[in-house]
Amino acid sequence: MELNDMTLVIAYYLILNVYGFYIMGADKKKAKRGEWRIKENTLWLVAFIGGAAGLTIGMNTYRHKTKHRTFAAGLPALMVVHLILFVYFLYKLS
Repeated sequence: MELNDMTLVIAYYLILNVYGFYIMGADKKKAKRGEWRIKENTLWLVAFIGGAAGLTIGMNTYRHKTKHRTFAAGLPALMVVHLILFVYFLYKLS
């Protein structure tokens, strides 16, 4: 595989995880202000398609959704799955 393909995989995960971190912080800010919130389904969608690490880091950084068992246990578990897949794809693409 070409370097461009590896770059795309790395960029994909990096962008999704930065976005995941951002939306977790944005949702926390909205919660403090009593504004309309980001739907949990949206958070899970971003996590599922590759942003679980960013959401997990955001959850712990902003102390947001940490009391929700599905987030507190599910996001780190999904993050591990994604890290394994990420390493697998990088190995297969090299």
